[in-house]
Amino acid sequence: MLGRGKPFADVIERQLDLFVADEPDLLDEAAEAYTAASTASREDSEERYGDYQLVVDAIADRLSAIRDGYASSLEGRSHDEYRRAFDHAATRRLGRYASALAETS
Repeated sequence: MLGRGKPFADVIERQLDLFVADEPDLLDEAAEAYTAASTASREDSEERYGDYQLVVDAIADRLSAIRDGYASSLEGRSHDEYRRAFDHAATRRLGRYASALAETS
C-alpha cells in the first residue's frame, strides 16, 4: 500500500488493483515462465529466459499504457512526478514483472 499524503498514491493504487484484476492470466503466465526459466536445464535456460522476458515485456507494455495514458492528462512537474510514482509503485507491487517498465520511460 502506498503511503498516504503522497501525490497520486490513491489513483496509482486503484490503477494497479485494476491491472491485477484484469490481467490474471498474464501474471500467471509470467510466474510460470519464470519458474520454467529458473528450473530449465543448461541447454534450455536461454530459450526459457527469452520466453520469460517476452511476458515481462508484455506486462511492461500494458503498465506503460496505463501510466502514459494518465500522465498525458497532467502538465509540468505533475506529469514527471506521477510517472516516477507509478514506476516505483508498480515495481514495489509487481516486483520483477515490472522491471522492464523503467525501459519504457
